[in-house]
Amino acid sequence: MGRARSTRDAAYTDRLRSLEGVWWKRLLDVQRPYRWHVRRLRLGFVLDVGCGLGRNLLHLGGSGVGIDHNPASVAAAVERGVVAYTPETFRASSYAAPEHFDALLLAHVAEHMHWSEARDLLDEYLPYVRSGGRAVLITPQEAGYRSDSTHVEFMDLESLGRLARAVGVDPIDAYSFPFPRPVGKVFKYNEFVLIARKP
Repeated sequence: MGRARSTRDAAYTDRLRSLEGVWWKRLLDVQRPYRWHVRRLRLGFVLDVGCGLGRNLLHLGGSGVGIDHNPASVAAAVERGVVAYTPETFRASSYAAPEHFDALLLAHVAEHMHWSEARDLLDEYLPYVRSGGRAVLITPQEAGYRSDSTHVEFMDLESLGRLARAVGVDPIDAYSFPFPRPVGKVFKYNEFVLIARKP
């Protein structure tokens, strides 16, 4: 398997498949707390920006639409039974209507770009979220950030808060998940979570 230089590469999709397919992860159902967490948020109909293989959409029972700039990842997500598009095909779809979604999910995406690029990405897709809807931003903490060579900029809760305010959504909650913040320095699956509301 080739090493991915970018999240656009087919090799990146292969890496995601390989990481998900590790036997002990399947045996222990390591996704259980993350599945519980995203369901507990009760996001409604979700626009999952940077959906990858569609894992979060599957956690949500398919209640939403995914977008990813990696065609191989989009194909893998569709094979799994969720609705997913590249940005170009999404814009041509019936889903690309103002305020069509209840929430936007940006999970493990912002750290793959510079802060200003993440701001522009949110600016592009937030018009598809209804007034009063939510934006959920999730990024890895230190150990997770170090685990992927395609990560570009570390985004902590302060950075995510600035990002939310820059695109005109109001932060309403911010926390470390699933463990307290110090754990993120050694446990690569600890996450920053920021929830904001669209006025």
